[in-house]
Amino acid sequence: MNLLYCGDGGIEKGISLSVLSLVRQIQEPLNVYVLTARVDWNGHRYEPITEERIAQIRSFLKEADERNQITKIDISEQFQKQLPEANMDTRFTPCCMLRLYADQIAGLPERLLYLDADVLCRGDPSEFYHQDMEDWEIAGTLDYYGRWFFRKRLLHMDYLNSGVLLLNLKRIRETGLFAKCRELCRKKKMFMPDQSALNKLAAAKKIVPRKYNEQRKLQKDTVLQHFTTTFRFFPWVHTVSAKPWEPEKLHTVLKLYEYDELLEQYQAYEE
Repeated sequence: MNLLYCGDGGIEKGISLSVLSLVRQIQEPLNVYVLTARVDWNGHRYEPITEERIAQIRSFLKEADERNQITKIDISEQFQKQLPEANMDTRFTPCCMLRLYADQIAGLPERLLYLDADVLCRGDPSEFYHQDMEDWEIAGTLDYYGRWFFRKRLLHMDYLNSGVLLLNLKRIRETGLFAKCRELCRKKKMFMPDQSALNKLAAAKKIVPRKYNEQRKLQKDTVLQHFTTTFRFFPWVHTVSAKPWEPEKLHTVLKLYEYDELLEQYQAYEE
């Protein structure tokens, strides 16, 4: 199974924890690719993911199965050549958009499961990963909130959350989807820029069940849980946010104890 993560050093803990959760659930060999970059912009500097972090992840990948691999790819040069200028100052770091450069990386496999760093694996996603993608560019689940507000057709929900995406990189290169998304991000400021661009420009996107990207509350059949910011309406309207690497918040804010054993294992690697 080929996995893709993207980002700067700020998401290192998330990637470690996410990969460890996958190791516990998946029996086939894992090939993990990490796109990272050094970015200087408007007084802010984003450092790439360190070799030390990659070495840590490699250690528990190999401990689980010698066939497992991890590869870090620094795409600072590619990113600098085509900056998403209109979206460099959003509330998200510029490195969130690095996945839109995957089509430029020679050697990446044609099928990739992209995961945000705040996604944990709770069950085996093999059925999702191995589905037929011949005629599709991307496959994912509907965005929990965005499905109601953003859609191409009035009566058809089709706005995907981009935190979990199965990518047909061969098809994406043929259609130029990522190239078009990069150009749109360069010209037009958008809310959640790469997600907005992908939804606007993808000609062939496949919608899969919610269990492959649960964005709100853990369900009995959840396979991949995505720890996004959610809204609560009782006793007042407020937002709720807790990331997988924040165990105290998982317990006190989300009342979630499902991943305690995983977190204990992860903490042992951190020490």
